[in-house]
Amino acid sequence: MTGGGSAAELLARHRAVLPSWLTLNYEQPLEIAAGKGCRVIDGEGREYLDFFAGILTNMLGYGVPEVTEAISAQADTGVLHTSTLYLIRSQVELAERIAELSGIPDAKVFFTSSGTEANEAALLLTTSARRSNQVLALRNSYHGRSYAAMGVTGNRGWSPSSFSPVDVSYVMNGYRYRSPFGHLSDADFCRAAADDLRDVLLTTTSGDVACMIAEPVQGVGGFVVPPVGFFRALKDVLDEHGIPFVSDEVQTGWGRTGDTFWGISAHGVVPDAMTFAKGLGNGLSIGGVVARADLMDGLTANSISTFGGNPLSTRGALATLDYLLDHDLQANARTVGRRLLDGLREIARTVPLVGEVRGAGLMIGIELVEPGSRVPDPAAAARVMEETRHRGLLIGKGGLHGNVLRVAPPLTLGADEADEGLDILRASLPAASGPQPA
Repeated sequence: MTGGGSAAELLARHRAVLPSWLTLNYEQPLEIAAGKGCRVIDGEGREYLDFFAGILTNMLGYGVPEVTEAISAQADTGVLHTSTLYLIRSQVELAERIAELSGIPDAKVFFTSSGTEANEAALLLTTSARRSNQVLALRNSYHGRSYAAMGVTGNRGWSPSSFSPVDVSYVMNGYRYRSPFGHLSDADFCRAAADDLRDVLLTTTSGDVACMIAEPVQGVGGFVVPPVGFFRALKDVLDEHGIPFVSDEVQTGWGRTGDTFWGISAHGVVPDAMTFAKGLGNGLSIGGVVARADLMDGLTANSISTFGGNPLSTRGALATLDYLLDHDLQANARTVGRRLLDGLREIARTVPLVGEVRGAGLMIGIELVEPGSRVPDPAAAARVMEETRHRGLLIGKGGLHGNVLRVAPPLTLGADEADEGLDILRASLPAASGPQPA
């Protein structure tokens, strides 16, 4: 059965045929039926300003002619798919661009269909190269929903199984708000993290570690931004032991954090490999790994990717990348992101529900707590989301306790739209703080 019907009817059909664990936002979930710029229209005709962008995936927003035309041009050839058993011109061109942008010497690129698959591939490359299944990851991390990616996810809410093909040791992350070391200076906090890493290597591993994988800013974990130099301190320890470092740039890549094109670059680190996905396709399914050639070429068996690097996705990704660079959206993320961050911190001063506002570029987290404490308040986060939706703004939420509002609009967001969103949040946060029905 296909066709129209209300959101309630569509929800009933969804629940009948899709898994119960497939998360939906809002008490009454909505269907996004159309979009233009940074705005979307739901299946019942209501317009919203979108501050979550398909979980940071619609990086340029909606209805971008340059991307649509590139997709249409490829579709007009009649070839939507060939597989990597054949040469794909747009795949080669995109790999050349990403290898150059990565800053990794002698880099090579492997394309996948998602960020999860990209992280799975990076784990395969490093465990094969090091002949070890031992992996280091950060507490509160999220790396995807596949077997090994869940295995390196340090967030109980997104890791439903203890079974894993990798042996993981978790180390201190950059989440200062809830850290026992949060009172330290930036330099001392980074030293404490490096000391913790050394201790973990000595006590919970046999020494032959395959890699460390980490998000420069923890996304699902609540947009946790570590102090500058945090990953430099960890990388120095890894280098002492010859352990490769994989930077999970699925959410932080392509200039979203504002000051640097890759999130990890803020720490003065060039990783051995980076994974990417989400915004590169502006909605098309594409991800991948860019890594040192010796890591990438280290597999000793044949392999292909049926859908990774397909002509349609790579043509769209090339157009997205061109648009991003031609319009200097990294600079826009920096300036508009600062406008949002400053505005949210001003709002937070008068709303006891807000424990912390943190962020980098257009990647901002608002942590909600019970007033006068640091006790997480996930119910308040759900209420704020309903309040913002009622006023015409879509945002996300995350964090270990589900109490962090996630603000991550398209990188094309303008100053007027940022102010519009701030006005809605200024009204919604106090409304969610008031007396609640019994």
